[in-house]
Amino acid sequence: MKKLKIGFYFALGALIFTSCSDDAEDNNGAIEQELTQTEVQSILETDEVTSVVDNALSELYEANTTTGKSSSPTASSNECYSAEYTENGFTATFNNCVLNSTDNVNGTLVVTYGVEGSTASYTATYEDFFVGSIKVNGTRTFTLIGSEEESSVSFSITSNISIEFEDGETISENGTKTFAIIFEEGQDTLWNLSGNWTVQVDGNTYAISGDVSKNFICEYWTQGTMTVTKNGLAIDVDFGDGTCDDQATVIYPNGATEDISL
Repeated sequence: MKKLKIGFYFALGALIFTSCSDDAEDNNGAIEQELTQTEVQSILETDEVTSVVDNALSELYEANTTTGKSSSPTASSNECYSAEYTENGFTATFNNCVLNSTDNVNGTLVVTYGVEGSTASYTATYEDFFVGSIKVNGTRTFTLIGSEEESSVSFSITSNISIEFEDGETISENGTKTFAIIFEEGQDTLWNLSGNWTVQVDGNTYAISGDVSKNFICEYWTQGTMTVTKNGLAIDVDFGDGTCDDQATVIYPNGATEDISL
């Protein structure tokens, strides 16, 4: 499994776990359909691509907060993009930006701020926005969730986005993921992912839901369960009891199980 990256003050990331082999079966017979590692990587590739832009958005947001500029270009140290700020957000234009050693970023996107109750958010709108040869369209809304409890900090990302690759392949993602950092006195600090989202790729539809956690110093998800439903077939992945290891268990609808390495 790869590390999770996040944007909007944190690194935005991608959750990639391996899944099942062709021989997983029980007394009732073989599994008719499985979820392959390649499929999971494709399902979650949206985060790999948009994390580049998310990090830039975070930088622009912080630049606006620091400079307090309004309707004028940001005084950013990154000379490959410019931003025009207004009271309601900003418009950023990228010109062959190389961000975090990634492919060049090109295009213009519009960011709109929103505040409601104890939450603050912004929505980024992409229209034919390019990361290398990959084209991004749609919206992503980042919401910082206020809490009276000092033991946790959380935010959510709601996506309605499509990504088109140079060969014509398209991946779309819709739904909401919530990320939380949980602090408890005398306990390890946990990183938590929960939510419900849907990904469409190669003619298949994957509905993903779950609530998983890991210790901040551990590379792997170590507790909780995630369900991936592929074209109606629900497969569970049990990440364990909190022990920091690379083991998980895949559970099929017919009761067959398989231990995997993350």
